[in-house]
Amino acid sequence: MTSLASIGWAAVAVLCAVGFGVVTGVFNPGEKVNGLWLVVASACFYVLAYRFYGRFLARRVLELDDRRLTPAHRLHDGANFQPTNRWVLFGHHFAAIAGAGPLLGPVLAAQFGFLPGFLWLVVGAVLAGAVQDFVILVASMRRNGRSLPQIARDEIGTVTGLATAVAVLFIVVVALAGLGLAVVNALYHNPWGTCTLALTVPIAFFLGFYLQRWRPGRVGEMSAIGVVLLVAAVVAGRAVAQSPSAAWFDLERDTLVWLLAGYGFVASVLPVWMLLVPRDYLSSFMKVSVIALLGVGVIVMAPTIEMPRVTGFIAGGGPIIPGPLFPFVFITIACGAISGFHSLVASGTTPKMIDRESHAIVGYGAMLMESFVGVIALIAASILVPGDYFAINTGLSADALGALGYPVAHIQELSRLVEQEIMGRPGGAVSLAVGMASIFSALPGMAGLMAYWYQFALLFEAMFILTTIDAGTRVARYLVQELGGLVWAPLRTINWMPGSIGASLLVVGGWGYLLSTGTVSTIWPMFGAANQLLGMLALCVGTTVLIKMGKARYLWVTAVPMVFVGVITLSGSYELFVLFVRKAGTAVGNEAVAFYLDAILVGIIAVLAVVILADSLAKWYGFVIRKKPYTSSEVTVEDGGINIPAGPCC
Repeated sequence: MTSLASIGWAAVAVLCAVGFGVVTGVFNPGEKVNGLWLVVASACFYVLAYRFYGRFLARRVLELDDRRLTPAHRLHDGANFQPTNRWVLFGHHFAAIAGAGPLLGPVLAAQFGFLPGFLWLVVGAVLAGAVQDFVILVASMRRNGRSLPQIARDEIGTVTGLATAVAVLFIVVVALAGLGLAVVNALYHNPWGTCTLALTVPIAFFLGFYLQRWRPGRVGEMSAIGVVLLVAAVVAGRAVAQSPSAAWFDLERDTLVWLLAGYGFVASVLPVWMLLVPRDYLSSFMKVSVIALLGVGVIVMAPTIEMPRVTGFIAGGGPIIPGPLFPFVFITIACGAISGFHSLVASGTTPKMIDRESHAIVGYGAMLMESFVGVIALIAASILVPGDYFAINTGLSADALGALGYPVAHIQELSRLVEQEIMGRPGGAVSLAVGMASIFSALPGMAGLMAYWYQFALLFEAMFILTTIDAGTRVARYLVQELGGLVWAPLRTINWMPGSIGASLLVVGGWGYLLSTGTVSTIWPMFGAANQLLGMLALCVGTTVLIKMGKARYLWVTAVPMVFVGVITLSGSYELFVLFVRKAGTAVGNEAVAFYLDAILVGIIAVLAVVILADSLAKWYGFVIRKKPYTSSEVTVEDGGINIPAGPCC
């Protein structure tokens, strides 16, 4: 049996190597690539990584132990701390981390060609993103579900803890604005899509009460009902859009911005079981199913990647992302490879819901799943003719795109098929939805349903975004209450309703303002830089945690990706700061104020990152070189008590 398993793993490794050879052009230079090879290469790479590297991290580095009592049991309160079925937990965690980033970042990064984004997605996720998520999730779980700033303060010091808290708060506000941008640009004057998305909120409430109050533990029933209701919502959306009631859902951009902010506020103050968990589980169920169906579609359709491996914009000057390939491809793919935002979820809601320590492996597996989402999104965007891709994602005319060497080909025909004008809708959501709908409608028996698939794809994307907005706003609310607690202690009580309401209003007001005043060219690169900087900070904290666990021999696990991400994102932040200042100098009125505000935010985040890194280096020198004694806030097996008999962790 062992020899057969070894042969199987060797075969997967060979297939992986062949796939990468085809994708990179080693075996077929100058030829177009079939999208199927991207799926094969990435899927094989993820399977190998989870089986070998993930198990190495779980058993050797983090030593998961089911004898530890998790905070979900030790601090159970029915609102924030709640033991959760591991599949529902995976659904919540995956839905919370997999926001717009893995869908839209790769789509926007296709401006540079499909190859740079593909390589960063798969290699970055395995060696950086999944490592960050896993380490921070375990660190928080073993510290009573403490947040990243709290862990930084306890394990490194007050300066780093306070600086991390402020940096995280800035970053979350920018991140939520960046994530909301795509859904707003896709849904304004789109009553079909807006109505369908609105219907998912009462559906989530119904499922929350169904699982918690009416049919506890019946996850299968809830899943089946949820899928049926989601399909019904898409069908009902078209009926409403063709009725006199369409005016209620034919909304302006600013109206959608503040409706989105209102949703984030409500979701952040309600108990997690009522809206956040059922919506996240339903979203995750839908996401995994759709990505699997897309994978099948790519296999059946075997689409040709029309986008070249690299474009003429690798040196800069692109119409979507203004900077050069390095470092902008790394910060444009804000999620999918590594995302600092994940560390907030991994130290926010998820560690408070883990039933057994061994279930923390979801931190590694969910990140690989998100990376695969990014690969599929990249394929869906890259099968479009480059001229059509740029026509959707920019405001340039067909003549202007032709002059750049990317003539528009099928944009009017695509608009007719999806029953909506799609030219000039930047943000990545619309081009991704068109690509997805093209794949789905090419499946057997699906001809003529492209408009339905287009709206379904928009719903798919919007649910990614909203699940991140509700979890992100809740995490930011925790941070505001923690910082406010330094001034007035009662604010630290996360279940105190007046504090929850005030903190949530402050958070949604901040990201709502940025969303209402920003554009793709300003918000998305800023979001990407801030997000990756937070990833560097999380890996910095993770390195300290490993040192205090007595795992200094494994520091390369977090330190190597920390240095790489730090270099690319700090350089990107510098370029963005200069860019925003220059634009502010030529703008007038509110536009100039918005650019200056963007520059200040990027500058503050970068300075805080440098402060945190310097303080951490000093602590590492003391712990590792000078052998200074240290203490850790980790809850030990003895502190936590025996929960259940120990068993294999993964």
